[in-house]
Amino acid sequence: MSEVRKLVLAMAAPQRRRRFLLGWSALRRAHQAAAARCRAARVALRRERPPAITTIAPEEARLTDEQWASVRPLLPPQRGGVGRPPNDHRAVLGGILWVARTGSSWREMPEEYGKWETAYRRHELWSKQGLWQRIVWVLGEEGLPSPATKEP
Repeated sequence: MSEVRKLVLAMAAPQRRRRFLLGWSALRRAHQAAAARCRAARVALRRERPPAITTIAPEEARLTDEQWASVRPLLPPQRGGVGRPPNDHRAVLGGILWVARTGSSWREMPEEYGKWETAYRRHELWSKQGLWQRIVWVLGEEGLPSPATKEP
């Protein structure tokens, strides 16, 4: 209804303003139609795709004490003391490993590993620094695929 009202008011505007308002209205409606098509396609994809079934329980992706002892020297020191408390490297690394081992998306990462955004950002940082490859090598999981680098 408001679009019709705007069009009626545009017809009463001076010629130059009317041309602008009608052009803007056509552009806006075209944008809304494109957005509706994209939304419909996204919903259709969601319906077609079966829910991801993970074969690894969160407990199985946790680092053992031996693994943690071998990986810990590679990691940068935890910040602390001032401001927000740091996210534990061990928990975040467990989340990254869970995503890599299951092939699930970052958003499906169990909450016990912390926020998925933190794990994603830390994986990106460690990958750029070359640290992720060293972690995988130390853990003896060279065949482990790297988690998807795109945010879901």
